[in-house]
Amino acid sequence: MSAEAGDEGLATVGLTKAFGGVTALDAATVSFQHGKVNALIGPNGSGKTTFFNCVTGMIRPDSGRATYRGRDITAKPPHRIARAGIGRSFQLCRVFPRMTVLDNLLVGARPGNLAGQLAGARKREEVERARGWLTRMGIEHLENAEARNLSWGQQKLLELAGVLMSDPDLILLDEPAGGVNPALIDRICDLVRELNAEGRTFLIVEHNMDMVMSLSDHVVVFDRGRPIAEGPPSVIQSDERVLGAYLGV
Repeated sequence: MSAEAGDEGLATVGLTKAFGGVTALDAATVSFQHGKVNALIGPNGSGKTTFFNCVTGMIRPDSGRATYRGRDITAKPPHRIARAGIGRSFQLCRVFPRMTVLDNLLVGARPGNLAGQLAGARKREEVERARGWLTRMGIEHLENAEARNLSWGQQKLLELAGVLMSDPDLILLDEPAGGVNPALIDRICDLVRELNAEGRTFLIVEHNMDMVMSLSDHVVVFDRGRPIAEGPPSVIQSDERVLGAYLGV
């Protein structure tokens, strides 16, 4: 599981983060395949979301290094990492609840502080691009609704559309199927496949194993803050280390 600085994808070397006496990431060295749909799985508490937070600048690692397409992104602020081509969603949707669906997307078009995002955000081309993403998500009829009035699944789609407004090369999705009905899970999977075919790389944290195994090209398994296995879904499903981490066998 080597991760070289020149790797075109997302890679970490020795990434470590502790909270008090608990080590959430334990010298994690891992790389993900550029241009593919990657999945990061593992039992609760294995360090998956902490990994996301470290590589997107939400928290600062204690040690180690993260690179994306050969550029060091370690401990850079989130807006700089977004400008480097990385976008992400969260387990709990991060939308502006009292703003309209359309305005939520216009904010997403301009990574940085809110004042800068809103300044001039209603340029015609950006409005049309936002409407295009709403149509792609199937929620174009909701553009004037306040985000708080959307269903949970619709908010998931809105958040994904907001991520796409910054035109990222790499999209990190944190539990996109959480709390979502089966029909919408299928829709999210279709969107990921379509966007990947158009050239976007994905890294998905998800507990829905049917979704992971059907959608992913490459799977990395975390346990106790570090990777213990990686490979295509067919290999991961029969790996004894993975079964031990999940089932204690």
